[in-house]
Amino acid sequence: MILAIEKLIYGGDGLARLPVDSDRSAERGRGKAVLIPFVLAGEKIDASFTVGKPGYARARVNEIVEASPYRIAPACPYFSRCGGCHYQHASYEHQIEIKKEILRENFRRIAKLELPCEIKAHPSPPWNYRNRSRMQVETRPEFAAGYFKLASHELLPVEGCPISSPLINRAIGALWRSGRAGKVADGIDEIEFFANADDTKLLVELSCAQHAKRAAVRMWTEEFCASMSEIVGAVAFRQNEKGGQEAVISVGTPELAYQTRHASFRVSAGSFFQTNRFVTDQLIEIVTDGRSGELALDLYAGVGSFSTALACNFRHVISVESSQTAASDLAYNLPFNAEAVCSVVEQYLKAGSSLADAGHWPAKSQDEFGTGRGGKGKLPQKHLHTPDLIVVDPPRSGLGERVACLLANSNAPRLTYVSCDPATLARDLVPLQAAGYRVDEVHLVDQFAQTYHLESVVQLVR
Repeated sequence: MILAIEKLIYGGDGLARLPVDSDRSAERGRGKAVLIPFVLAGEKIDASFTVGKPGYARARVNEIVEASPYRIAPACPYFSRCGGCHYQHASYEHQIEIKKEILRENFRRIAKLELPCEIKAHPSPPWNYRNRSRMQVETRPEFAAGYFKLASHELLPVEGCPISSPLINRAIGALWRSGRAGKVADGIDEIEFFANADDTKLLVELSCAQHAKRAAVRMWTEEFCASMSEIVGAVAFRQNEKGGQEAVISVGTPELAYQTRHASFRVSAGSFFQTNRFVTDQLIEIVTDGRSGELALDLYAGVGSFSTALACNFRHVISVESSQTAASDLAYNLPFNAEAVCSVVEQYLKAGSSLADAGHWPAKSQDEFGTGRGGKGKLPQKHLHTPDLIVVDPPRSGLGERVACLLANSNAPRLTYVSCDPATLARDLVPLQAAGYRVDEVHLVDQFAQTYHLESVVQLVR
């Protein structure tokens, strides 16, 4: 069937509709939605249907009948088979416009918000930008390493990744040489490479199945680390009885020093850090520049990339992180006037809600949590006034209703929301707007070029 692509939607697909006269389920003059990957708005395609559902269908492209003027030849030989990239068939400038329109549409559809300002776009170099790449590994019946195929959990062997850094690509090559020689230990399921800011040092993280033998994994890990002078260390993790990850093997140094314009950060194996080595400084500046006051809260703080910059212009900073590994790095990285709190954000905000009406906010003592550079320095008093600024950088699932409502009741005059999912961002803006927050600025920071993933920063005031 010939289909016309109306627009691209979040997730990488193009949206077309069946003709009304061919669709018995059509309502209000609109045919069923059809989702097709690797197309662009305005194109006409010859398509074959792959999935039929009551509310929508999926299709694949047989032929581009009328191509978009923004269509280009993909640079990666794995594109359209690999599930990692979605937009390599579009010029990079057009990718930015696609993401801006998707962000606007999510605000409009979910939050019922017409943006009062322009979206400020901050592009990235489109290639070799990733400082962290995770590959699936198979050792039986023969070695393979790569990414999952599009919309599946089937491994696609990949021997090079043009969006990963040059050092990571050299490590991928070393992994394949070791695998072809039959040296990779059985039971290693995943390998993740994390490079520092100038792409000179590498930390390796392994994920192992329960049947993996520690001695064999250690032997291979030591040999692999010795094969590249840039590797500072490696840590192997295995799932524990509670469903979490526990470190079972450590070789070399289990951490990496990541230098930004503001500070150097200790990032341990298992801790989160931003994945684009080119725009991290821009992101930090967008979130923190021009902000000052008595107290700032940094929620979902990770290892403290925002907190450290905020501490330059705020008298006190309280940084909340639920991961014990990241919270340990956070406490080490923070300066003397900032405090690391290891807590689930919702629990921390609930503890503070009873004090918010009185104009105070809770801060744990130094003995309970420790603070900057391994616990050195003085902490602020136990109770502080209402935060002048709250920064949130939640996971893809967003804040959720309970946390959003607690933030709405915080009385903070400024709130900065860093999001990697426009749908959950728009959903969370609903209770914040109802509480009187209004959108002041919107930024699109393209951390994930060539993919549909979308990093945005929304500055809210009231």
